Amino acid sequence: MQLSSVVASPMLLLQLCIDTLRFIFASVFSKVCYGTSRVCWGPISSAAPVDRKVDQVQDQNATTPTSVNYHFTRKCNYKCGFCFHTAKTSFVLPLDEAKKGLKLLKGSGMEKINFSGGEPFLHEKGDFLGKLVQYCKQDLQLPSVSIVSNGSMIKEKWFQKYGDDLDILAISCDSFDEPTNQLIGRAQGKKSHVDNLHKIRRWCQQYKVAFKINSVINTFNVNEDMTENILQLNPVRWKVFQCLLIDGENAGEKALREAERFVISEQLFQEFLERHSSVPCLVPESNEKMRNSYLILDEYMRFLDCRDGRKDPSKSILDVGVREAICFSGFDEKMFLKRGGKYVWSKADMKLEW
Repeated sequence: MQLSSVVASPMLLLQLCIDTLRFIFASVFSKVCYGTSRVCWGPISSAAPVDRKVDQVQDQNATTPTSVNYHFTRKCNYKCGFCFHTAKTSFVLPLDEAKKGLKLLKGSGMEKINFSGGEPFLHEKGDFLGKLVQYCKQDLQLPSVSIVSNGSMIKEKWFQKYGDDLDILAISCDSFDEPTNQLIGRAQGKKSHVDNLHKIRRWCQQYKVAFKINSVINTFNVNEDMTENILQLNPVRWKVFQCLLIDGENAGEKALREAERFVISEQLFQEFLERHSSVPCLVPESNEKMRNSYLILDEYMRFLDCRDGRKDPSKSILDVGVREAICFSGFDEKMFLKRGGKYVWSKADMKLEW
């Protein structure tokens, strides 16, 4: 372009000045932002340093879901009077959605998953549960996969199909006296809960699944001596819980159970423990140890916060992810470790004699 044409056109001259100034300012700001503090902008990070520091602190303080209890169903065929996870809904996630959530948990550090209910073998006659067990062991390759069940719905063919992928099966048994089980509600018709317990114990031995027993100590069994029966069954762990009240579940106006009549004092619970102190596999859990030391997922994959004596749900991990949801879990990791929540939980490491 000739100089005469520029002079002749004020608009072109103005545009030339603007372009020149823009180039000068761009050069100056580029040196300030990239060459010195790198605080203003640039391709290094879209987040400000303060935000990055906050994120780093949150990552360091975030709870790792090492061991998770997934209560994927609330439905049950028993009517235990002290039950603290009752059939308030009949909802069960579709299998693919449940697997998606389990994968998110694995990505956040989960090492052990425990499936519970309700009665987990009730839904789809145990096939839904079996598919979750297989997925967690074969696809996610979790070190430990376990189940808590009342045992009434378990068939031998389930062990034949899914037993290889199950590390631990815990059967709930509160008494070795059948009338006591009837009083508690740990029964279905006239079937013997104790006979069924022994049958499942044999299947666990046959199909190489570690066998565990859970007992809730309450008004009706607190004076019982279970030593001989427990030693005979020889579980890898005998979890002994003090009966716990949870508002909205087994206590309060909106509860489906009234567990107040089952509650025992700390002194009575300690006396029960002393009576069974010779049992090597005994793992006691008082109300204090139990209340906040479990990471519990409900049927919608929401963490349940029990700190205020009730179950306050977080948002679902399927909606907000594990990192955000777990902040509302109320989980006490120190108490989890204190109660022995971390133990040898893979059957490959237990060195059991099958």
